[in-house]
Amino acid sequence: MSIRPHQEQVLSSIAQETIQPIRWQNDGLRLLDQRVLPEQVVYLDIDDVYAAAAAITDMVVRGAPAIGITAAYGVVLAARQRFQENSATWREKVDADLQYLKSARPTAINLAWAVGHMARLIETLTDVDPVPQLLAAAQQIHADDIAANRRMGELGAALINPSSAVLTHCNAGALATGGYGTALGVIRAGVSQGRITQVYADETRPWLQGSRLTAWELSQDDIPVSLIVDGAAAWLMKQGKIQWLIVGSDRIAANGDVANKIGTYSAAVAAHHHGVKVMVVAPTSTVDMETASGEAIPIESRPEDELLCIGGKRVAPAAVGAWNPVFDITPAELIAAIVTEKGVVEEPDCEGIARMMNT
Repeated sequence: MSIRPHQEQVLSSIAQETIQPIRWQNDGLRLLDQRVLPEQVVYLDIDDVYAAAAAITDMVVRGAPAIGITAAYGVVLAARQRFQENSATWREKVDADLQYLKSARPTAINLAWAVGHMARLIETLTDVDPVPQLLAAAQQIHADDIAANRRMGELGAALINPSSAVLTHCNAGALATGGYGTALGVIRAGVSQGRITQVYADETRPWLQGSRLTAWELSQDDIPVSLIVDGAAAWLMKQGKIQWLIVGSDRIAANGDVANKIGTYSAAVAAHHHGVKVMVVAPTSTVDMETASGEAIPIESRPEDELLCIGGKRVAPAAVGAWNPVFDITPAELIAAIVTEKGVVEEPDCEGIARMMNT
């Protein structure tokens, strides 16, 4: 297969990223196993669509944009396998594969968006080998995400006054995206411009994405970061030590309500009380115009052991259970700005989100 100019630009954009959680390499998908960071840097070879779905479910890869990109490559794997099995009936078989992939995690809208985008492309293909065109589409989604992150980084950083300190929750960096990051993209841009001088990162229980992933990412770029327990955020704000809370999102409703990692709502309530502004940074593929408000966003629950155990060792009494929602909903009225690659919506509401999506 010859590589067209736009594909060369796509591959160049991906290769320039210092942290690459997702790679298409040697005709296969490779994922950085985020479950073992920062102790180990391990890439897993993903051979088929069911392995791709398992990687999403098991949080080998996490973060809405990264999940969407992984799903797009998963469609490529499905189409390749089904076409090799039977070039005449591959479409019927691949449809079931795509439905399985789409069900890997319920909250991140990018998963359904990416699968839907690839499914529509499949409908237009002739009976020739579908892999080259599907792979080009997946790589384009990957590169577009990186470009969008860099655009959002510039837009979000422009809202921040020089010499500010910020707090972030969970990981919305290169590890959660195709590269560069959403919330951490703003932080990277803000640091490079002298607008951000200090970053505080919630440890983000129960998976500790803040301590394991965000702190690791920022330290890789020599960005000053201090880790805090989630419960310290309000007291940090009380001390007047931060000016912005900057987070990503797994789904944004049409009215501007935001689903993000559990604990975001608590941090946003504390921010509102202390006069700290809240910025949500996410691509437009995360905006779900079919969901009117946060009340309609499905909230995923995960196994109790994620709370009851740390490092594989149980830390709670044997008879104790757990409630483990992965996400919460932050209402639009607590948010100062939603930043997407299409622009900034300040004090978001239905009209503002609609205008932004229609630009």
